Amino acid sequence: MRVYGVDFTCAPRRAKPITVAVALLAESILRVERVERLVSFAEFEALLARPGPWIGGFDFPFSLPRELIDDLGWPREWPQLVAHCATLTRLELRAALDAYRNTRAAGRRYAHRATDLPAGSSSPMKLVNPPVALMFHEGAPRVLAAGVHVPALATGDRTRIALEAYPGLLVRKHLGLRASYKSDTRREQTRARHAVRTQVVAALKKGQPFGVRLRMPPALEKLVVADGSGDLLDAAICAVQAASAATRPDYGIPASAPAGEGWIITA
Repeated sequence: MRVYGVDFTCAPRRAKPITVAVALLAESILRVERVERLVSFAEFEALLARPGPWIGGFDFPFSLPRELIDDLGWPREWPQLVAHCATLTRLELRAALDAYRNTRAAGRRYAHRATDLPAGSSSPMKLVNPPVALMFHEGAPRVLAAGVHVPALATGDRTRIALEAYPGLLVRKHLGLRASYKSDTRREQTRARHAVRTQVVAALKKGQPFGVRLRMPPALEKLVVADGSGDLLDAAICAVQAASAATRPDYGIPASAPAGEGWIITA
């Protein structure tokens, strides 16, 4: 099976591209053949349009919290919600989220999805550090427009399956590595973070934590470990998460997942 692991950004460019691990899953071995760097949304749209069969893990929130949706009176059904949000400019989305956040009590400024707590992920309302709301705003409409199958959210072409992934879940919860392994700031790309990336890759090669054993050409593995931004490693982790989900009934998404919110695989 073809597997894509996608480390997403809401502003792709040469200095910070959308990073894609392109892999093949055979039994329990996931072989990353190459990494692609997409410097525009047009290239990302072309990735989504590639013929199947493939399954992809995408590191951005596919949807918004039900609490937020209901309070603002936005559509509950995912296709309609995404279409509504796509009509908003980035500034309009910021204004709506800022205004909503200011109506909430201190300590509860951010609404969360049911999947965010077990995944340890940020609220999709966040606009900075990381700007996941903007990632949703740019990513979800393109996933919807591509007509791919999005389990628990939208029926589409079942030979092209898009799943929400989150590398931090694997590193922190499943591997138990709490120390930071990446930074976009060059001076913070330390030996200590390099050591954590080395630990993560070693664990993935052993088949931890899901029984999927990661394999890469030696030169690529060296690049993944050396990349202080963590983008290459995050793309590889997304591929591992997608490969693991591919082996589970309903991709491991619980039947109790609230309608329209989506689910982070392996949470």
